[in-house]
Amino acid sequence: MPISNIWVHLVFSTKNREPLLTGSIRREVFQHIHKHGLELGIEMDFVNGYYDHCHCLLKLPSTISIAEVTKHLKGESSRWINQEELAPSYFAWQDDYYAESVSPKDVVGIRNYIRNQEEHHKNIPLEKEIEQMGYFKD
Repeated sequence: MPISNIWVHLVFSTKNREPLLTGSIRREVFQHIHKHGLELGIEMDFVNGYYDHCHCLLKLPSTISIAEVTKHLKGESSRWINQEELAPSYFAWQDDYYAESVSPKDVVGIRNYIRNQEEHHKNIPLEKEIEQMGYFKD
């Protein structure tokens, strides 16, 4: 049986970075993404984000690529958001995503970073972070 110990920090944004993940909707969406990932057999460690993007810390299974994981998480969650009419208008995720490998010794730090997204973005707007880190280059 293959063994995989590949931790990934995955980030994806709402289409056009629209601030659609507000209030209780955000929590519902992130809980749904976490649950759906587990149903797919993905070890979902932590999911959180802000008004216009989502961060996932996950352990990549040996049987699926990061592109497939991302496609499943984004596709199913956007269908669910629209079906449940959680967003004020049609909801979609941006086509792009950012993924980076995480050393097992850095998992706790990345988890804390993801956990504290609201506080983090009070000081650093997403646009500035995108510029600094190169996320979502269009």
